[in-house]
Amino acid sequence: MRWEMDWLEHRARLTPRKNAIIDGETNKTWTFSELNERSCATANWLYARGTRKGDRVALLSPNHISYFDLLFACGKIGAIFVPLNWRLSQHELRAILADCTPILIGIHQQFETLTPLLTNEGLSSFLIGEESYEAIVSYPAKTAAIEPISETDALAMIYTGGTTGKSKGVVLSHRAILWNAINTIVSWSLSMDDTTITYLPMFHTGGLNALSLPILMAGGTVVIGDSFSGAKAVESLQKYRCTIILLVPTMYHSLIHAKEFKVSSFPNMKVFLSGAAPCPLQIYEAFYKKGLAFKEGYGLTEAGPNNFYISPEDAEIKRGSVGKPMLFNSIKLIKSDGCEARTNEVGEILIKGKHSFSFYWNQEQATQETVKDGWIYTGDLAKRDDEGYFYIVGRKKDMIITGGENVYPLEIEHWLAGHPAINEAAVIGLHDEKWGERVTAFISLKNPIEDDELKRYCESKLGGYKIPKQFIHLKELPKTHVGKIDKNKLKEIGMQGRT
Repeated sequence: MRWEMDWLEHRARLTPRKNAIIDGETNKTWTFSELNERSCATANWLYARGTRKGDRVALLSPNHISYFDLLFACGKIGAIFVPLNWRLSQHELRAILADCTPILIGIHQQFETLTPLLTNEGLSSFLIGEESYEAIVSYPAKTAAIEPISETDALAMIYTGGTTGKSKGVVLSHRAILWNAINTIVSWSLSMDDTTITYLPMFHTGGLNALSLPILMAGGTVVIGDSFSGAKAVESLQKYRCTIILLVPTMYHSLIHAKEFKVSSFPNMKVFLSGAAPCPLQIYEAFYKKGLAFKEGYGLTEAGPNNFYISPEDAEIKRGSVGKPMLFNSIKLIKSDGCEARTNEVGEILIKGKHSFSFYWNQEQATQETVKDGWIYTGDLAKRDDEGYFYIVGRKKDMIITGGENVYPLEIEHWLAGHPAINEAAVIGLHDEKWGERVTAFISLKNPIEDDELKRYCESKLGGYKIPKQFIHLKELPKTHVGKIDKNKLKEIGMQGRT
């Protein structure tokens, strides 16, 4: 018996001839009917290969239609889809495979040379991206008899970046993915008229769950983007008449500096969305100068990742706010003393809703530390203004305590990023015998500038204890696998004294 919420099958019945997927590299298109047929054929093939309910099926691939083929196929037979971060080292990939023990792994031909290195302990593999794979997605088996599937059964497992230790497998149920999509569609007013291009890596929740699946559920179109550049993104947004896009701040930094951005009007775009990390206010300004709607959101793999809504009009007035909680989730802020934060007080973000993850794979203690009484303790800090709009302050672990004062790096980063000579800025605390931690700024420059001038610039806005005691100049700030500035790497650089 299939779970009654096989929504792709239902969507294919409602709008069979509507374009669901477009490959941004080849321009090949698939309708909802064709997408459902591919996933049914893939489910049949997986079942014929011995895949059963609860088995893991891994994928190592750049952005490609196989993400949708395998996710929806796993949903039909009760298996668990595990997309892998192809930017990881062989050692890291092998550790993840040892943790999730998949029954099969699909490997894109781009990474074919890794196959013997990842499958030398009996793991079966199949090749993605060539004729043999197209034979799989049209496999002529009869519909497989499958076990009953519950909404609480696992559908996908997405591994966290591992920047704070061992990478954790975040188990997402059918219900979690479904309700994230429903919540997003209703709260953000998505429809079948919407088109997006997905440049965020689809092994990441931002690429898969933030916008791609909600757009498909609403009957809209997803363009699969692979390699990103600001110029290429501008061209593609207009070519495919996109209405909405989600990028991370480092991508927007590239986008707004492309000459193509300066001369393009984006007539079809309803809104540009930013996520994964707090967005510098200079990026807001670049869009507002062109009369384009821009806003940012907040989420994490364990929750959604969509949790807030703000209208573009309110985002222009309340720059830096992620808005208010969406229709079908709850948010509260808890201070270090366990009391709920009042207006304009900083507290840790707690999230509750049907979009929440189930547990961390093989990590019961970490699950218990993160989920308490149904609330997800995110480790992120925020404040709420007197009208109920939330502002992300930063990571709890990133807060700097210097001379007994709490310093939130995001405030300093926003101010530094607004200086015309600065390209990118990040602020961390480094050990200091006198102050406990010293506020340290890492910057890359557009134009030369003296540190004394930067300190005077900070003095015009920031309290004395917030002003960086040290500026470390880098040609480019290091990034994580999903494009965030890598503060762990910055801490290593600061401790080693390298410039």
